[in-house]
Amino acid sequence: MAHVLVVEDDQFVRSALIRHLTDASHTVRSVGTALEALREVSRRDFDVVILDLGLPDLDGGEALKMLRGVTDVPVIIATARDDEAGIVRLLNDGADDYLVKPFSVEHLAARMAAVLRRSRGVRGPGQDSALRVGGLVVDPLRRRAELDGRALDLTRREFDLLAFLAARPGVVVARRELLSEVWQQAYGDDQTIDVHLSWLRRKLGETAARPRYLHTLRGVGVKLEAPAPGHPA
Repeated sequence: MAHVLVVEDDQFVRSALIRHLTDASHTVRSVGTALEALREVSRRDFDVVILDLGLPDLDGGEALKMLRGVTDVPVIIATARDDEAGIVRLLNDGADDYLVKPFSVEHLAARMAAVLRRSRGVRGPGQDSALRVGGLVVDPLRRRAELDGRALDLTRREFDLLAFLAARPGVVVARRELLSEVWQQAYGDDQTIDVHLSWLRRKLGETAARPRYLHTLRGVGVKLEAPAPGHPA
């Protein structure tokens, strides 16, 4: 059971979503504009937001950025747009997942369950205390990360990716495992992982060409390990 905010201006789609989510024992509130959505998330706590992109007052992509300015509630994008570049941009802007219309109720339920598992901190054993890798400290319970004593401003997905790798220092993690465990998807596009790794590297003060913590092994996977002694900052 979750507290869900549906942001959808199409009354038919909106009513169908409310009916199916309510039948699944979720508590649902719904609005038809981006500004109403912002008011709702500032007044109430939600477990997940289902956000349509074609809103009458504001493009859903801009609405997503505004939502991320006031809350870290998981957001599932519902869109008729299926261009890869646009989807990658939305994920990079803070969306937790997306569904391309039309989608089935079962598909929505599965994506919601995956997003809720991640947001509620369902992780493997040994992740109930701060993880330390060199000067990097990741606290999965408090969802905080620091590098050399400086707090890192990470999106939800960036944090999940960093925490997953930090729990396995020095271990090469296959991309398929990252998709399964971090994105909760059986399959997907490697570009999604690459985009998040790129932004994470930037926040860690490194690049793919000059890595400090994040190391990509082409055709194998990714590992996180502390810089070797004497490695340049």
